[in-house]
Amino acid sequence: MTTPADFEHDYADVNGTRLHYVTAGEGHPLVLLPGWPRTWWQFHQAIPLLAKRYRVIAVDIRGMGDSAKPESGYDKKNMARDIHELIHHLGYQRAHVSGDDIGGMVSFSLAWNHPESVAGLVIGDGMHPNPGFESFSMIRKPGQLVYPWWWATGATERLPESWFAGKFREIIDWNIEHIGGDPSRFSEQTRDIYAAGYDTAEAIRATNGWFRTFHQDIVDYGSYGKLDKPLLYLGGTLLEVSKHWVQEIAPNATFQFFADTGHFMPEEQPKQWAEALIKHFG
Repeated sequence: MTTPADFEHDYADVNGTRLHYVTAGEGHPLVLLPGWPRTWWQFHQAIPLLAKRYRVIAVDIRGMGDSAKPESGYDKKNMARDIHELIHHLGYQRAHVSGDDIGGMVSFSLAWNHPESVAGLVIGDGMHPNPGFESFSMIRKPGQLVYPWWWATGATERLPESWFAGKFREIIDWNIEHIGGDPSRFSEQTRDIYAAGYDTAEAIRATNGWFRTFHQDIVDYGSYGKLDKPLLYLGGTLLEVSKHWVQEIAPNATFQFFADTGHFMPEEQPKQWAEALIKHFG
């Protein structure tokens, strides 16, 4: 069985940046796009299950992990262009795509802007920025399911780099404990890998680029029509936060709820998550 030690690491120069990606298996290409505050490693338990059927390509998106950290280009439309070019760079015309969190935002944009590159689509807890994002309160309301303080801090210029550099393990642990479901499902190795991916001022500046471009993402969202491509949308405890927005722009979407699961489905329920993708993609 494929293990992380058997994964192949490579780089591709696409759309003016360099992306790091990990591959395993053979078959129809399946591109996996991670979210904050994680890296491609979030899929490491599920990749061996998916690699039995697909050529799995797990990508560190622009600014993440071992990918380049340019000064600009973090709007989701441009990041979708990164993935569109990567698919073609690897010799494919189309690929199945599954994105979580920020990777889900990029996946939505890819399906809108480059539908010819997307054979099948699965998104987990990753609604594209839209006007509804502006309704999140600066003050946490009683019963509010998620309070994305990292959007506000991430959009602040320069300060987060000095606040969090060298301390990101604390943020990893906080997220796991507050929105990650069962903390025991996250090993010390996984926590350390995520922290290392975000612990430098350069990495914090780059990954905060995802939040600093939300305004442009919302403008772009206003130019998109309904998404008619079949979509499977996955969610645990936070599914209700984005479900109504997904229904609004993807009327043909189907939803799958992961019981006893927080925001990090591939880590918390890798077998169930992989089975959902296999069932949807075929």
